[in-house]
Amino acid sequence: MKLIVGLGNPGPGYSGNRHNVGFMCVNHFAKVHGLHFDKKKANSRVAEGQVGGISVVLARPQTYMNESGKAVNALMRKLKIGLDDVIVVHDDLDLPLGRIRIRKGGSSGGHKGVQSIIAEAGGADFVRVRVGIGRPSSQIQDRRDVIDFVLTNFLGETRSVIEKTVPRVAEALECLLSDGLTAAMNVFNTTPAPEPP
Repeated sequence: MKLIVGLGNPGPGYSGNRHNVGFMCVNHFAKVHGLHFDKKKANSRVAEGQVGGISVVLARPQTYMNESGKAVNALMRKLKIGLDDVIVVHDDLDLPLGRIRIRKGGSSGGHKGVQSIIAEAGGADFVRVRVGIGRPSSQIQDRRDVIDFVLTNFLGETRSVIEKTVPRVAEALECLLSDGLTAAMNVFNTTPAPEPP
């Protein structure tokens, strides 16, 4: 069984935010595979089913981003799985808009949701699918400006790039499930971001 977690903040006010790209990706993945977020489990909305013969649980933690780890840890205990079976999809400021980067382990890179999972779930040895959201312009780099930036919505050209990226993330998740980490990294870590219209 694989637990695929999309990170974001719950509630309609956050749904289009850059910080919610993890939610967007697992929502699309669920839709493609006919799964529905119709259950509540361990502080999360979950969708359960089979993808390519593999049992999957998709989760959107409802704890808010900074406490994502509490929900992930509770889900892992409930499902009786370890970090090896966890895939986390999240936004990344350090990647260009629309780039996908897959890796296992490593630091949080300053991402509060990933940091929370590392702290609560007992380690960093899980797969991350990082989705580039770009950075604010160079003159606004202090912490407050970055927080404001990740809580803004994708609009205009940025929205069209992300709308093309989300299905690619679904393909990356399918590749992870069917072909494994190395194959997925080889394909998706070298793929350029979609071009804006």
